[in-house]
Amino acid sequence: MSDYIIATSSTSDLPRTWLDAHSIPFIPYSFTVNGSPCEDDCREESRAAIYRGMRSGDILKTSMINEFVYHDFFRQLLDSGKDVIFLDMSKEMSVSFTNAAKAAEAIREEYPKQRLYVMDTFCISGGLGLLVEQMVSRKEAGASFDEVIAWGEENKLKIAHRFTVDDLNYLKAGGRVSNASALVGSLLNIKPVLYVPDRGTLDVAKKVRGRKAALKAIIDGVLHDLSLIDPTGLEFRILQADCMADAEFVRDEIKKSYPQIGEVRITSLGVVIGAHCGPGLLTIFYLCSGRRPE
Repeated sequence: MSDYIIATSSTSDLPRTWLDAHSIPFIPYSFTVNGSPCEDDCREESRAAIYRGMRSGDILKTSMINEFVYHDFFRQLLDSGKDVIFLDMSKEMSVSFTNAAKAAEAIREEYPKQRLYVMDTFCISGGLGLLVEQMVSRKEAGASFDEVIAWGEENKLKIAHRFTVDDLNYLKAGGRVSNASALVGSLLNIKPVLYVPDRGTLDVAKKVRGRKAALKAIIDGVLHDLSLIDPTGLEFRILQADCMADAEFVRDEIKKSYPQIGEVRITSLGVVIGAHCGPGLLTIFYLCSGRRPE
């Protein structure tokens, strides 16, 4: 087996069971619940409890990872004597990536005989998780350090990210919509359908009225993407924040149209994205021919 490490952050939103099964080190993001400090442990039960608490009024606040924490994390990995590939969320979504890059630049001087590659993934949440999974799969199949990086760089912008949120007030709190837009949207039952473009931001593709219309817009976008490729065996990742029934509905509608697709795994959304978007957020991720809003 190729002798190097692939590591990530908790914002890959991968289940802890998968991370442990594949021996993937991760750096946890911190957050507070009603002022009490916590760390994202990537456990399904922790995530489910967080969303139940948010529906009851708990207030979450997240923070970036500073340069010194990354430095210590990278040192622990490099002390193994192995080269390291590290994947975090898009630099456009958090200053954390810049801190990781600065820490990597500094620590390379301490380990001149080893390689540390920090990839700007242009991915977030389960999109980052899918990229990690795909790269780990290739590593486990015997691909070299350089081969895995080359695959990731070539394919990272082919990972589709489609989202919808249920409560605009969370986006308002994060500054992504204005107070007036949130108020009008709530009164008119407007639901945004979001996606991640090539630059790695979270953008609005369209606004529709009602949850069902938002789910349909996501499904229509997925089906359009699948019409452009051979989807046989294609894997999907659906992440949900306390809206399992909606996740199952989206899964079933896609499988109804394309029964030849591969695994559609449903897991809980991670805490960091969830804190900014709220319970009811539903996301889907998959490889396609290129990112597009609709």
